[in-house]
Amino acid sequence: MKRNRIVIVGGGVAGVSAALLLGKLGKEVMLIERQPTLVAGPPFCHLHAGGNLYREIDDAQCLSLLRQSIDFARLYPFAIDRRPTVIAVPTEDSGKPTELLRRLELLRETYARMVAEDPGCGVLGEPEEYYHLFDRGEIETLARSEAVERPRNAREWMIPLARHLDLKRVQYPLILVQEYGINLFRLAAGAGLALEAMPNVTILRETKVTGVQKRSQGFAVQCTGVFGGETEADYLINAAGFRTGEIDDMLGVRERRMVEFKAAYTSHWAGRESLWPEVIFHGERGTPRGMGQFTPYPGGYVQLHGMTQEITLYSDGLVGSGGESSQPKLPEHFMEKIEKGWSAEERDERTRRAITHLARFLPDFARTTVGGPPLFGAQQIPGEDPTLRVAEVAFPLPGYARCEIVKVSSVTDMAREILRDLDRGGSAQMRNEAALWQIPQLEDVKEEELSERARRIAAGRGYPEAMGDRCVDR
Repeated sequence: MKRNRIVIVGGGVAGVSAALLLGKLGKEVMLIERQPTLVAGPPFCHLHAGGNLYREIDDAQCLSLLRQSIDFARLYPFAIDRRPTVIAVPTEDSGKPTELLRRLELLRETYARMVAEDPGCGVLGEPEEYYHLFDRGEIETLARSEAVERPRNAREWMIPLARHLDLKRVQYPLILVQEYGINLFRLAAGAGLALEAMPNVTILRETKVTGVQKRSQGFAVQCTGVFGGETEADYLINAAGFRTGEIDDMLGVRERRMVEFKAAYTSHWAGRESLWPEVIFHGERGTPRGMGQFTPYPGGYVQLHGMTQEITLYSDGLVGSGGESSQPKLPEHFMEKIEKGWSAEERDERTRRAITHLARFLPDFARTTVGGPPLFGAQQIPGEDPTLRVAEVAFPLPGYARCEIVKVSSVTDMAREILRDLDRGGSAQMRNEAALWQIPQLEDVKEEELSERARRIAAGRGYPEAMGDRCVDR
C-alpha cells in the first residue's frame, strides 16, 4: 500500500468501519466527525440477513444482504442482538406468506453452503434453523403457554407474540427467520473504544469539514470546530452520509443521488415479557397500511416503524440532486430536526400514530406510552432508484473514495473495495481474507466498559439508558 495519510470525513458506521480496517493495517488515519460521539447518523436496528423485510427487492440483493450481514456480525459480534424476526402478512394485504417461501429456501441453501465452506460463517445459528413456519393451530397452542425467561428454540420465541396477537388479523403461516437485531448504541461504544486503542488513528469529534481541494499530490481539507485549520490527505474517504454530496461539490464532482428522511419512534410497554422477537407486519409502502415494525429493546422499550407518510415516511421526505449540485436539498423543517431536535408535540403525535399502527395487530400494545425521542435521520441512496438496498462505494477521482452504503451490513464490502483501491499491488494482507477482519482492538473490548459507554451514549442522546443494553446473546 503506497498511500500514507488517510483522512475519513464522517464517523458513522461506514467511516468507523473503514478506520478500523485501515488502522489495523497500520495506516495513519484521521477520522473527522461533526457530532460529539461516533455512529450518530440515521438509525439502524436490523441485520437484514436475507432482506426478508423487503418483498420488492430481487434475489441478487437478498443474497448480497445475507453475505454482507454475516460479515458484519463477525466483525461486530458485541452489537448483535441474537433474537429472531417474525414475518407476518396481514389479512388485508394482497400478498401471501407462501410467496416468500421460494426465496427463504434459496437463502437457507446459500447459508448452508457458506457454513460448509467456512464454519465461521455460522453466526445466524444452524442453517436448518434459518426459518420456521407456524400455522394457526400452532399459534393458538402457543398462546396458551407461559412465556419463558430465556427462549431456547423457535417455538419458545413465538410465545410472547402468540399471547398478544390478534389471530384474525394475519395470514398463515407466520414465518420466524434468523434475522437478528443490531444495537447502534453498543456499536458506537465498541467501535469508539477500539479506535481509541489504535495509536495510529486520530479522532476529531465536533469538527466540521468546510472545504476540500484536490492538490497535485493528495488533498487539502479545511475544518472548523474543536479542530480548526487545514490538514493534508494522501487519500480521502467521503463517508459523510446524507451530506456526501457536499464533499463532492467541494471537489467539483457531479453525481445523481437521493436523500430520504426517515424516523422510528420510541415507546414503552410496561409489563411486557422481557424477550420478544422482532415482528414485521408487511404492507404496501407509503399507504396507510404500510409495513409495521416492532423492534424490542430491554426494559420494555420498543422501537416502532410504520411505513406510512404519517409515521416513518414523509410526503416531502425523499429528494434528489439536480442542477449544479450533487447534494440533495432537504426541506428546512427536516434540517431543523436533524440539527436541533424535535418538538415535543410532533414527537408525541407521531409516536402515538405508530403505536396505533401496531396495535391493529397487537391490541394490548395500545396501552403503551411515549418512551423517548424518535430515532431519526437522513439516508443517502446513490442513483435514482429509491428501492435500492445494496450499494457500497465509488471512486470518482484518483485517491478519492465515496462511501455509498444504504444498509449498514454493506460496510464490509465497502471497506474491501477501498483497500483494493489503496493496495493495487495485491499484498498478502489483502489476499488473506480471514486475517483481514481479525482486529485485535475490537476483540479486546471489555463488556463492562462497552456496556457502560453504550448506556452513556444512549442517555447523552436523550434515550433511555436501557436501550444501550444488549437484548440477548445466546
